Amino acid sequence: MATILLSPLSVFWLKTPLAILLTLIPCFVFSLTLESDIQVLHNIREAIDPNSISSTSFLSTWNFKTDPCESTGPHFLGILCTIPEDNSSNRIAVIDLEGDGLEGFLTPTIGNLTELTILNLRKNKFRGPIPNTISMFRKITKLLLSQNFFSGGLPDGLNKVKSLENIDLSHNRLSGSIPAKISVLRSLSDLRLSNNEFSGKIPDLSGLWQLNTLDLSSNQLYGTLPHLPKNLRTLLLSHNVISGHVSYLRRFQHLKTLDLSDNRFSGLIEKDLLTLPEIGRINLSANLFTTIEVIKFTDRPSQLQLLDAHNNRLHGHLPLQLVTYENLRAIYLGHNLLFGRIPVEYGVKLDFWRILFLEYNFLEGTVPKEFINSAKRIRGSLAHNCLHCPGNINLCHGGQRAPSECIGQNSRDHS
Repeated sequence: MATILLSPLSVFWLKTPLAILLTLIPCFVFSLTLESDIQVLHNIREAIDPNSISSTSFLSTWNFKTDPCESTGPHFLGILCTIPEDNSSNRIAVIDLEGDGLEGFLTPTIGNLTELTILNLRKNKFRGPIPNTISMFRKITKLLLSQNFFSGGLPDGLNKVKSLENIDLSHNRLSGSIPAKISVLRSLSDLRLSNNEFSGKIPDLSGLWQLNTLDLSSNQLYGTLPHLPKNLRTLLLSHNVISGHVSYLRRFQHLKTLDLSDNRFSGLIEKDLLTLPEIGRINLSANLFTTIEVIKFTDRPSQLQLLDAHNNRLHGHLPLQLVTYENLRAIYLGHNLLFGRIPVEYGVKLDFWRILFLEYNFLEGTVPKEFINSAKRIRGSLAHNCLHCPGNINLCHGGQRAPSECIGQNSRDHS
């Protein structure tokens, strides 16, 4: 029989207990997610007040004993990762913690997530500045930080993030001016900076040629309308201090929603604005407009559904040709200087109109009989005019002016 000769090392392995052997074998824990990305997730959690992390929040599921990109079950919710085609590490691609009620700061190390495509922290209580390190993002398309308490100016280097398509920083405490260099973000389709404390003039944004939605409402912006992208679908500039005329907007053939309310615009509301081919909602209330020009709409169906021009200085008769706008359902012309009778044609349209506010003008005469018959089907007011308006009709609640207050309004208009 052949003799098996064992080396001293072999004898050692055979005689050593298994438990000891296991402690001698090097232990390699391979992480499938890039270690620096995991560290950023650690930093995000560390910058959050632990008392604000509820048991139902996604952040409470971040268990760092498991790999973020390979977790199963209720672990690392709110995280999506890239799937590499080679042997490289997984990378964090999406962070979505919307509505978690988190209180704290956004860590500057967030910029190390260079493969991030979506950062959604809406509806939380983050405070402090938005880190300048977001300029390190190279693939992000959506930066969604609305409804927090972020403060300071727009982050330096935001213009370097050329991949951005959607920026929503609305409902924060951001301040300073809107930099002109933001117009280099040519991929932007949606820019929302409303309900902040931005001031100064709106820069030339015509370079954002793919922009569909621009919302700068509820800030402290002033000056006149700037050059804007001609393909805008939604333009919201309400509650600022912007002045001048609005005739420039007649060239925006794709505009669907326009809200310029509570500013200092003046002059004429042109017919071309009301007849834009796709316009559905126009709010020009609480400005200084003096005239509204309405022409008969016959060549194609009008898309206009809502016209709000209340609380201006509009004078003259009620625009008769509004009855030719077949999709119009809501009209707000109260708190102006309009005079004369309510057109009989308005009564005929009450079967289609749903809202009609004509209060606080200087209208006279008897209301068309349809107002009495259709009073329950329409919401609105005819109060504080000089009308013969039956008190038992809801539209007439609130009373009327003394007739003497309406005498001479026509002559004042022509003076």
